[in-house]
Amino acid sequence: MRTEQKVMDGGISRGLMFLLAAACGLIAANLYYAQTLVGPIGASTGLSAGAAGLIVTLTQIGYVAGLLFIVPLGDIVENRRLTVVSLAVAVAALIAAALAPNAPLFLAASLLIGTASVVAQVLVPFAASLASEAQRGRAVGNVMSGLLLGIMLARPVASFIAGIWSWPWVFAASAVAIALLAVLLSRKLPERRPAPSVSYGKLIRSLLPLLARTPALRRRALYQAFLFGAFSLFWTVAPLHLADTYGMSQQGIAWFALVGVGGAVAAPIAGRLADRGWSRPLTWLALSVALLSWLLPHFFHGHSTVSLVLLFISAIALDMAVSGNLVLGQRVVYALGSEARGRLNGLFMSIFFIGGAVGSALGGWTYAHGGWQLASLIGAALPLLAILYAFTEKGRREIEAKPAIN
Repeated sequence: MRTEQKVMDGGISRGLMFLLAAACGLIAANLYYAQTLVGPIGASTGLSAGAAGLIVTLTQIGYVAGLLFIVPLGDIVENRRLTVVSLAVAVAALIAAALAPNAPLFLAASLLIGTASVVAQVLVPFAASLASEAQRGRAVGNVMSGLLLGIMLARPVASFIAGIWSWPWVFAASAVAIALLAVLLSRKLPERRPAPSVSYGKLIRSLLPLLARTPALRRRALYQAFLFGAFSLFWTVAPLHLADTYGMSQQGIAWFALVGVGGAVAAPIAGRLADRGWSRPLTWLALSVALLSWLLPHFFHGHSTVSLVLLFISAIALDMAVSGNLVLGQRVVYALGSEARGRLNGLFMSIFFIGGAVGSALGGWTYAHGGWQLASLIGAALPLLAILYAFTEKGRREIEAKPAIN
C-alpha cells in the first residue's frame, strides 16, 4: 500500500522507466530468436523440416499459457519477487536450449522459455501502477517501445550471431543477459504488494466472467488481434518473398528485418497523445495505416527497385500501426481497474497473441498456395475486418465502462 501511495504522489522516475523498457525488450526477444534459426536448429537437433516449425509454435504456446496462468499472479503476489523467480526459470531454460543435444530437450526448453518470458507482461502493468494518471500513457508507451524494440531486433541479432559463431551462442548470450537483468531488477525495483482478496483458483476462474463484463477489453483486444495477425503474417511471408523475388541472402533478409525497428517510435508518441484524449482518432489512424501498408505492396509488386522500396515503407508503416495501437489499447485496459490489472493485461495479451499465431499460420499456408498476391490480400483483409468492427463502437461510454471486480 505504501508503494501505491508513493505512486500517486510522485509517479515513476525516468531511470526506472528506462530500466523497465530495457528489461521488457531483453525478455520479449527470447520469444523470437528461434524464428530465423529454425533451419540450423532443426539440422543440429535432428528435427525434420516439417517438424522444425514446432520450435516457434511451442514457444508461443508456452507464452499464451503464461499469460493466462502466470500474469494474473501479479494481482495477488508481490511483483518484484514474481519477476525475479520467473527470470531465474528463463535463465535455466535458455541454458538448456543452448546445450540441448536432441530435439525433445530443445522443444521442452522452448516451451519453458515462452512461459517464463511472460514476465515482461508483469512489468508493463507494474510500470502503469507506478505511474501517475497524468503520465500513464507515456509510461506504458515508453516501456512498450522497449518491448517492441526487443521483438524487432531479436530476428536480425539472432541471424548475425549465428552467422558469426553458431546458434547455441544466441541462447547462451541471452542467458547471461537475463541473469544480469534479474540481479539488477532485484535491487532496483520497488516492492509492489497487491492486497489479495481472492485465492489463485478463484482468480483464474474469474478470467472469463471478467472478459464478459468488460466490453472495452474485448474491443481493444480484438483490434490488436487483427493488427498483430497482419503483422505476424507479414513477417512470416516477407522473408520468403524477398528470397524468391529479389534473391536476397539470409544476411540481406536480416538487414531488412532491422527496418521494423523504426516502427517502435510510434509507441511513446501514441502514449503521449492518448494522455491528451486522442485515443479514438489514433485508433482509426492505426487501422487505416495497417490496411494501406498491405494494399501498397499488393498492387505494386514485382522485381523492380520501386516495389522493393514500397515494401520497406510498408514494413515501417505496419510496425508503427501495430506498436501505436498496442499502447492505445493497453492504456484503455489499464484504466479499467488497478485491482485486476494483471488479469486484464493477461486476457488482453493472450487474445491478441492468439491473433498473431493465426496470422503466422495463415502466412505459411497462403504463400504456399497463392504466393505473395494471396498472402498480401489476406494481410489486407485483417485490418479491414478491424475497421468494420470499429464502426460498431458505441463511443466514450463503452471505453470508460469499468467491470465489477470480484
